[in-house]
Amino acid sequence: MIDRYTLPRMGAIWSEENKLRNWLEIEIAACEGQALIGRIPEEAVAVIRQRADFDIKRVKEIEDEVHHDVIAFLTNVAEYVGDESKYIHFGMTSSDILDTGLALQMRDSADLILEKLLRLKELVGEKARKYRYTLTIGRTHGIHGEPTTFGLKMALWYTEIDRNVKRLREAREVVSCGAISGAVGNFAHLDPRVEEYVCQKLELQPCLVSTQIIQRDRHAQFMTILAVIASSLEKMATEIRNLQRTEILEAEEPFRKGQKGSSAMPHKRNPMMSERVAGLSRVIRGNAMAALENVALWHERDLTHSSVERVIIPDSCVLLDYMLEKFCAIVAGLVIYEDNMMENINRTRGLIFSQELMLTLLNKGMLREDAYPLVQNHAMRSWEEKLDFKTLVLQDDEIMNYMTPAEIEIIFDLKIYTNNVDYIFERCGLD
Repeated sequence: MIDRYTLPRMGAIWSEENKLRNWLEIEIAACEGQALIGRIPEEAVAVIRQRADFDIKRVKEIEDEVHHDVIAFLTNVAEYVGDESKYIHFGMTSSDILDTGLALQMRDSADLILEKLLRLKELVGEKARKYRYTLTIGRTHGIHGEPTTFGLKMALWYTEIDRNVKRLREAREVVSCGAISGAVGNFAHLDPRVEEYVCQKLELQPCLVSTQIIQRDRHAQFMTILAVIASSLEKMATEIRNLQRTEILEAEEPFRKGQKGSSAMPHKRNPMMSERVAGLSRVIRGNAMAALENVALWHERDLTHSSVERVIIPDSCVLLDYMLEKFCAIVAGLVIYEDNMMENINRTRGLIFSQELMLTLLNKGMLREDAYPLVQNHAMRSWEEKLDFKTLVLQDDEIMNYMTPAEIEIIFDLKIYTNNVDYIFERCGLD
């Protein structure tokens, strides 16, 4: 478990102090709203605003007796306020402050996550531009396909991060929703104007309709978007882990002076941060499934969602914040081995040009049914006998009847794999 207090900003959002401080702000705002419509005296609100406070230790003492967190909180606040406390929580239900307070925490968490997502996008964009034309082998099924560029790998990540930014912004709006609507959400003991006032003051939107709770499809959307972001980070971390394998070694996460990779083998430089990011994504996805289970509740409310949310929402926000912090550090310090990239491109002795050769033969008039097996036979011989593919092609009279040695040289030129890089970068907004 990540210690949420090792991350001061995100940890502070989900601290007990901040949770109760949000509750108090909501209660005071509700009193102000009641006073504006003449339901409670302005003088009482002035006293409440001046005196209202709480002590976490005392709240806990009361909760141990009454076994109700909101009642314990209100009892402690009343000890500070005195007689005017009778106007606090007037006509409200516990979920009015629980759910509205949770909305504030999710909104503020989204803002921190968005900040780090945008930082990651910037870092990945820098890497994309730097390695725009740096050739590397593209792999499908883990097998060498054709060359691409490392910059295009980064451009792919850049656009995915951008989609996640948009997704999270939408989810932020969905959860930035308050409800001060009373016991079953019908405003029987509250004027809707109080809800409007509280939400406006807290920069939330009032729910168009609520029951005793804000509906949990909102929370499920927020949590599933966190899971999508975590899955994107796992995808990127997995690519780095693969590229760091000894047999490939095209990229490597930073390894700082004094760092140790293995207790037994001093030579090890393991992709530990990338593995940590990949592993933690599984926790967030599991939490998202629990959030989906919370959507269906009995009638106007039950408590099955509450205990689950106390774990999954804070933990997912803290974990994702931590993962983004680590992955930003990985990308910022990523070590690129361009020589190894070229060595890996050449590892298959020219087989990567097989498609270009086949397409040229088709353009010259050969049927695909004839060109494919002709090229494949030379490719298989090159593979099995470790022979140079281009040499075999130049020795084939049937192929040479269709083209000249100069045309063969053009076919085996890596430049074709960077011809449209600028077009892709422009389309991605990376120029």
